[in-house]
Amino acid sequence: MDIINLGIIFVILIAVMLLRKPLYISLGLAILAVILLYRIPIQEVGGILTRGIFSRSTILLVLAFYAITFLQRMLEKRDRLTMAEIAVSNLFQSRRVNAMVIPFLIGFLPSPGAVLIAKPIVDKAVGDSLPVEETTVITSYYRHISESFLPTYASVMLAIQLSGVSISSFVLAMLPVVVILFALGYFIYVRKVPSDTGLPPSSDRRQDLINFLRGIWPILLAVVLIVSFSMPVVLALIPVIILYFFVEKFSFKEITPFFKSAFEKRMTFIVIAAMVFREALAFSGMIERLPSYFTGLPIPVEMVFAILMFVGTLIAGTQAMIAIVVPLAFSAIPDGGLALLILLMSLSYIAMQISPTHVCLGIVTEAYKTSFASLVKKTIPLMIPFIVVIFAYFYLLRAVF
Repeated sequence: MDIINLGIIFVILIAVMLLRKPLYISLGLAILAVILLYRIPIQEVGGILTRGIFSRSTILLVLAFYAITFLQRMLEKRDRLTMAEIAVSNLFQSRRVNAMVIPFLIGFLPSPGAVLIAKPIVDKAVGDSLPVEETTVITSYYRHISESFLPTYASVMLAIQLSGVSISSFVLAMLPVVVILFALGYFIYVRKVPSDTGLPPSSDRRQDLINFLRGIWPILLAVVLIVSFSMPVVLALIPVIILYFFVEKFSFKEITPFFKSAFEKRMTFIVIAAMVFREALAFSGMIERLPSYFTGLPIPVEMVFAILMFVGTLIAGTQAMIAIVVPLAFSAIPDGGLALLILLMSLSYIAMQISPTHVCLGIVTEAYKTSFASLVKKTIPLMIPFIVVIFAYFYLLRAVF
C-alpha cells in the first residue's frame, strides 16, 4: 500500500503543477493526501504542522532566503556585478572567457531576469561566429551553472536541509561538477568563438582586479564563511550585509524599502509546505518502510531515484522534485550521503536546462527569437556526456566516502 499511496501522492503533485498552480499549493494537497491515505488522527495533525512550521531548520531556511534577497537588493542598488563583468573583460582579453565567466558571475544573483543581463555580453563576445541557437544555449547554460551548487539558491538550501548533508561538503564536492560543466560547454560550443577581442590590453590590470573583487566580494565572503565554518546561511549573511552597508556607504533611507521587498511570500510558503510534507511522510511511517521495497529490484536503487529526479524535474521543476525525491531517496538509501545528493542535484540541474517549467528558458528563447525545441536540441549534446560523467563521479564519491 505504501507504493500505491506514494504513486497517488506523486500524481497529485504533478497534476497540480501541470495546472500551473504554485508549488506550495501542490505540496499542501500532497500533505492532505498523506493525512487521508494514512488516516492520521486529527489530533496529531496539529503536531505535524507545528514541527514543520516552527522547527529550527524551517525558521533558518526562511530567514536565509530573506537575507539572500536583501543582499541581492543591495548589490543591484550599487550595480557592482556590472563592474565585475567589465573587469573580467579587461583582465582576460578573451571573447571566450567573456562568454563563459560573465554569465556565470551574473548567475550569482538568483533572479530569472539575470539571463537578460547576460545576453548582450554573450552576444558581443560571440559575434557572428555561432548560429543564434548555439548562442542562446551558451547564454542560458553558463548563467545557470552557479545555480547548481551555490548555497544562495533556494533549491540548493532546501536539498541540503532535507538530506542532512553539510553545506561545506556539498559545495566542495560540487566544484569538480562545475569544472565539468565549464569544460563541456567550452569543447562543444565556446571553442568555436575567436578568442581575440580586438581591444588594446588593459592599462591598469591592478585596478581591474580590484574592481572585480569589489563587485563580487559579498557573495564570495558569504560562501567562504558557510563552507569554512559550516555556518548556517543566515548567520553567514548577516555580518556580510552589515559590512557591505558600511563599505558601500548605504544610507538607512536607501535600504529601508529592502526590509519589505526582501520578504518573498511565495518562497516562504514553499519552504514551510516542503518541511510539513516531510513531517507528514515521517509520521506516516512510509519513510521507515521504504528501503525494504527496493531490495529486490533488478536495477540499483540509486538508479530508480536518479530517473525519478530527472524525469520529474522535466515535468514539475527542481523545487518540487527536491521536496518529493530527496527525503524518499535518503530513506531508501540511508548511507547515500554526499554522493547521492551530488547525483540527484546534478541530474536535477541538467534536466532543468531542457524543462518547459523553467521560466528562464522561456525568457531567453523569446529574447533570441528562437524556439524552445531548438534550445533543447542544442542542449542535448551537453546533457548526454554530463550524465555519463556524473554517474562515474557518483560511484567514485561513494567508493571514497
